[in-house]
This record gives sequence, C-alpha cells and structure tokens, in this order.
Amino acid sequence: MATINPYINFKGNTEEAFNFYKSVFGGEFARVMRYKDVSQMEGCDGMQVAENDLEKIMHIALPVGNDDILMANDVLESMGKVSEINNFSLSVSADSKEDAERIFNGLAEGGKVEMPLNDTFWGAYFGMFEDKFGIRWMVSYDQNYAK
Repeated sequence: MATINPYINFKGNTEEAFNFYKSVFGGEFARVMRYKDVSQMEGCDGMQVAENDLEKIMHIALPVGNDDILMANDVLESMGKVSEINNFSLSVSADSKEDAERIFNGLAEGGKVEMPLNDTFWGAYFGMFEDKFGIRWMVSYDQNYAK
C-alpha cells in the first residue's frame, strides 16, 4: 500500500522551520540534502546552483508518526516563486516501480506533467505533476526506503 505525505516548499527558511517542527514532534531527521550535495552526485550534470544557495535545503524528511513523514525543500529563485497556492505537494511513496507508474499515470491523467517518472541521481524512481484539479503531486519509489 502506498503512503501519502505532505511536501512543503519554503522560500529559503526550511532549516529554521524544520528545526522548529523537530522541537515539537521530536525524533531525528531521516534525510537532509543540501544543494551543495547535488554537484557531488552522479547524474546531476547541468544543475547550476548559485553560491549563496549551496547551503539551502534541497530535501529534508522528518518522521512524525508511525508511517508519516513531513518533507520539504527550499525553492531557489531560479525555480520560480513560492506562494500559498503552490507551497505544497502531496508525496506518494509507492511499493514498487509498477505501483509508482500506475499511481502516476492515473492521477496525472488530464493534468500537467512537470517531471515524468524517471530514475533520479538520488536513487529514486520519481516524477511530479499537477492533476486536473490543480493539486500538485510527487510520486516515487525508492528501493532503499521501500517497506
């Protein structure tokens, strides 16, 4: 069974927000990736990050319950503006590549695909889209985190 978790886009204060959330929920971060880490990863050629953005958060995950994970990133200026309309997505973690494809294709029907499902430099099979109702989704299968 797939799980669905909120994924929040911040205007540059993800680390501050997540340290606050951690103080409330407790626990430890499951994953923290900064934009500076991207340039060192295989398969991410061409991603240019401004010097003043290298320490910003590319991805952070904080477990907040049995199977719930609060996730987020800093949206860089080069990625566009963040507003109360586009500051979150629903993130679906699938149990297999086939399950990810089924969910992605089903929910994306009639919507706008932003990033087709594909293997990524961080090791997940991942894609993003906005459904026909204007809801932003991210679907992924990561064998390193599959249940």
